[in-house]
Amino acid sequence: MTTIQAIVRSINRDLTPQFEERLRAALAVQDRDWLVDQIVRLTLDAHSLEEIDRRSEVDAKVRGRAERLERVRELSLDRAVLVAFLAESHLAERQAFVDAGLVLGGAPAKGTSILLPEHRTATGQESLLRAKDLLFALLFGDASSGTRLARVQQELLTLALPRHKAGALDFMRASTELAAAGTWQDPDSVSHDERADNVLLEVQFGEIEGELVGAGVVRTLSLINNLEVNEQVLYARMINVEETTLIS
Repeated sequence: MTTIQAIVRSINRDLTPQFEERLRAALAVQDRDWLVDQIVRLTLDAHSLEEIDRRSEVDAKVRGRAERLERVRELSLDRAVLVAFLAESHLAERQAFVDAGLVLGGAPAKGTSILLPEHRTATGQESLLRAKDLLFALLFGDASSGTRLARVQQELLTLALPRHKAGALDFMRASTELAAAGTWQDPDSVSHDERADNVLLEVQFGEIEGELVGAGVVRTLSLINNLEVNEQVLYARMINVEETTLIS
């Protein structure tokens, strides 16, 4: 008696020559290094593949960190550069970024999904990268990264954002990450935050006279929010740290 399995095997036998021919033709035009990598992956078990992927991810982060440090050095951030940035940048709504040719008109509405590269123009992508580099320099910059700021006191920045968007600020090293449930109700019912899975990032940084670093942090976070994070409201707080200590 004929079974479904027998019918499937019969069809497979008929199609095998055609499938093999098309597969060979498709592989023949692929990059040689890519083919070698794929063949190696096919011979490895799942654990080995996970380890390779983990190492690749770590290597990518190391490269990204090195590239960011090089860009931060090129900023040569000092008080004059910071003052110039504050003079040229302004807090603005989404439409201003569209009008300035930074964000495309069809980008997701504020308070919904994160903005991806396809939602930004090339100029918007450059502005986002510069804002992140500047925020990094403001929070972590020192002489080794070409940052020359006379820091006179310590401040603690606390920033809340949805966990699924935290990757936008993954460069904020030396930070404390805490879990927190959202409590905000959106009056326009676009992006309720109540009981949402949020992350609190805490970073201690050095402030300069006139609290210009704090002002720069607010401006850069506003740019990053409008160009990528895409929250209606980003919750951030900065407080003066009188004294810190380690207790064992």
